[in-house]
Amino acid sequence: MTTTDTGWSLRGRLAVLVAVVGLLLLGVAVAEAVVATRSRAHIDAVLNQTGPLRVQSQELLAVLVDQETAIRGYALTGDREDLVPFDTGRQREEELAVSMDQLLASYPELRDEFDTVQQRTEQWRQAVALPVIAAIETGGAAAGQQLLTDQSRQQFDQIRVAVEVLQNGILEVRDEAAANVRSTSNLLVLLLVIAALVVLVAGVVLLTSLERMVIRPLTSLAGQVREVAVGDYGHGITGTGPPEFQRLGEDVDAMRQKIAADLAEVRAARERIEWVNTQLQKQAEELTRSNRDLEQFAYVASHDLQEPLRKVASFCQLLQRRYAGQLDERADQYIAFAVDGAQRMQRLINDLLAFSRIGRLTTGFTDVDLNRLMTEVAAQTEPARQYADAELTWGELPVIRGEEPLLTNLLVNLVSNSVKFRRADVPPKVHVSARLIGEDWEITCQDNGIGIEPEFADKIFVIFQRLHAKDAYPGTGIGLAIVKKIVEYHGGRVWVDTDVPEGTAIRFTLPALPADVEAAKSAHGSAAVGDAADGPDAAQVGTDAAAVRADDEVRPGDGTVGAEAGGDSERPSAVAGLPQASGGTGGMKEAVG
Repeated sequence: MTTTDTGWSLRGRLAVLVAVVGLLLLGVAVAEAVVATRSRAHIDAVLNQTGPLRVQSQELLAVLVDQETAIRGYALTGDREDLVPFDTGRQREEELAVSMDQLLASYPELRDEFDTVQQRTEQWRQAVALPVIAAIETGGAAAGQQLLTDQSRQQFDQIRVAVEVLQNGILEVRDEAAANVRSTSNLLVLLLVIAALVVLVAGVVLLTSLERMVIRPLTSLAGQVREVAVGDYGHGITGTGPPEFQRLGEDVDAMRQKIAADLAEVRAARERIEWVNTQLQKQAEELTRSNRDLEQFAYVASHDLQEPLRKVASFCQLLQRRYAGQLDERADQYIAFAVDGAQRMQRLINDLLAFSRIGRLTTGFTDVDLNRLMTEVAAQTEPARQYADAELTWGELPVIRGEEPLLTNLLVNLVSNSVKFRRADVPPKVHVSARLIGEDWEITCQDNGIGIEPEFADKIFVIFQRLHAKDAYPGTGIGLAIVKKIVEYHGGRVWVDTDVPEGTAIRFTLPALPADVEAAKSAHGSAAVGDAADGPDAAQVGTDAAAVRADDEVRPGDGTVGAEAGGDSERPSAVAGLPQASGGTGGMKEAVG
């Protein structure tokens, strides 16, 4: 659906309106600049030219009068002191002449009148003042008085008249300049009013145009869209007004058509989803029933199956003790196989039971100090470590939220694995450390054991997965699966770090307490702490509980837990504090229960 563009576009109309208004305002601005320049010139004439001229002309008249008065006083007394105003008056007259000559440069008609004043003043001085002074100096005061006649007085009156004419001319020029200032000011006001009218008219035109070209078409388009929004997806949408809005209407209608088609598909998909949900609900009910059956199986395994298994193991051991050496060698071997199989079956049942109880039988989360927990771990693993001449160290560990029995079992499994999977003729060294990364503690159990190949890094956490024969390294293959389940139950993850130069490092994360995260942010000014390596450098963490002490540094050549997927579920019973028949992971039973 296409529409032929007719008329000017909205952008073109707005551009024309803005251009016209801009040109008008530019013309008004240029006119205002010209008028303002003239107004400044007239104001300068009033303030800096005609005003000072008027003042100086009045001062000039006063100076001339002082000179005439000094001549008359000198003629009466003959005292030379009375002639001082005449001399100072002449000096001041010369200064005023220079100043007024500069101010009259723009007024030639006033300059002619000023020249007339100077000429008449000079004529009076040559005809009256100087002869009187000369006569008094030669003939005394009487001689000077004879020269002061009515004719000399009339000659000075002509100076007064010339000065008065000059002052009147200056006043006329000043009045003319003031009138020009008023006219230019009025013109400026008029131009401002014109500019305001242009802006007002442009605003009215703009509002009217927006109402007709924007608001009405948009209102119409919005009304059509609302009709579609309430469910009338078959209602066509057309745009009105400028070409842009017409194209917008076409685009919205195309979108309506696409939405209508998608809704039809959604309805069909919804029906399929409802059918799938029904099937999923049935499967969920089946899964719930299956879980109940599994729980029942765990109960049977822990009670009903162990009773006959204990009998088999006990009677096989009795046969072994009573008839050992009395039968042939093959019979002794068969009895040994039966005893070993019964014991391994019992350990498998105990480990499965412990594995299934993780997360179901809970003692509740509390604040657990891992430093104190490591002391308990060291005590539980002491017999095995003494047997292997193993060394266990740990750095400063944090306080976390979790179940203490489960965390104890977690660390006992890791440490026991590290001791068990050791290299021949190399004393095992196990180190546990922690560092804060973001909002999680990353805890590492590292040893100098036999290590693990990278391709088997994920396989060791799978239940019953073994990388070695049970004759080489005993165990049920469930220890690290228990470790993984405990870590995930506490909201963390566990993995094998294959980048260590020797051995393997098993790392797992546990959520940090909010106080530790805030302390780290305050100490480092960032939301992420923990990019420092374990060892002495980790002491830079500041107040973090994960800072590893320098004396607990991991020594070169340290590795991680051995490469046995089953963990240390086969550690000696004295380590776990259980009867011989229960095996190592029977400790899980006590930890969970």
